[in-house]
Amino acid sequence: MVKYSFLDLAHVTSDSTISKTFQKSIACAQHAEKLGYTRYWFAEHHNMENVASSATSILIGHIASKTNTIRVGSGGIMLPNHSPLIVAETFGTLGTLFPNRIDLGLGRAPGTDQQTAHFIRPDFLKNAQEFPKNLKYLQQFFSEDNKHSSIRAIPGEGVDIPIWILGSSTDSAHVAASFGLPYAFASHFAPASMTQAFHLYENNFSPQKSLEKPYKMAAANIIIADSLSEAQSLATSFYRMFLGILRDERIPMLPPVKTMDGLWNVNEEAYVRQMTSFSFIGTKETVKRDLINAINRLQIQELIMSCPIYYLDDKLKSMQYLAEIMQEISIDR
Repeated sequence: MVKYSFLDLAHVTSDSTISKTFQKSIACAQHAEKLGYTRYWFAEHHNMENVASSATSILIGHIASKTNTIRVGSGGIMLPNHSPLIVAETFGTLGTLFPNRIDLGLGRAPGTDQQTAHFIRPDFLKNAQEFPKNLKYLQQFFSEDNKHSSIRAIPGEGVDIPIWILGSSTDSAHVAASFGLPYAFASHFAPASMTQAFHLYENNFSPQKSLEKPYKMAAANIIIADSLSEAQSLATSFYRMFLGILRDERIPMLPPVKTMDGLWNVNEEAYVRQMTSFSFIGTKETVKRDLINAINRLQIQELIMSCPIYYLDDKLKSMQYLAEIMQEISIDR
């Protein structure tokens, strides 16, 4: 069975507030739990008016407290922004409060622009280059054997926190393979290297006690509606959000429109469509067909859904339809 999960960017919409955005995240997480989603992840981003997941670990704890069984975690924490000791203490605390429910996905990018990254950590570039070394420190802090060290993570030491490697290039695949960790690819915004990265990861995977075989997760933008025209309309909010990134217009997510005609030029459309090419937009029938093809081609073990939809009811419906699709795929297999 291919597992299915949810990636929440805590999108702030133009008709809402950050406080209401967090309330929507609770509704989505509780919905996901009822629908059989495996995990609910937040991504660390900064200095973006339409994304409110900057304090990622706080949101993880908040959502875990409002749910009962679904795994909650980071997709991901940008390790170069943080001290490995602080990450271990933070997630050790979360793992103690919510046993066997917390995931720690790690990325190497800043989760923002370079100027903001400098304000977060002036030595960001140095930390990014030392990602493998800091990953080893993090694993050491979680290890029970670290109790004899002079530097200890308390809470954290001995707490079972599965670590994932996240990435959007082949560099991350090398790290995930060499450490023998599960690998999640950010194909929802950087699909170009996905196939190559998965291939490299599988061929170079180093088995560990915690993970004997490669484990691949792909992130996809998924928008499902009752008609193709409705789904395409809902997707315009998503396209306009990426268009804002291209134009450096950091504004809240805008409501859907009937068409993108006149809102972007030919070059902008090509750029946005390239960035979002690993997207599944349509009815249950068309999305199911395309997902089966993608899953068979990539041989992934898990799919994580990004659902950049403006209205909450439309998002909840898409989540329900995906759950039904994934359960049907499992039965068909």
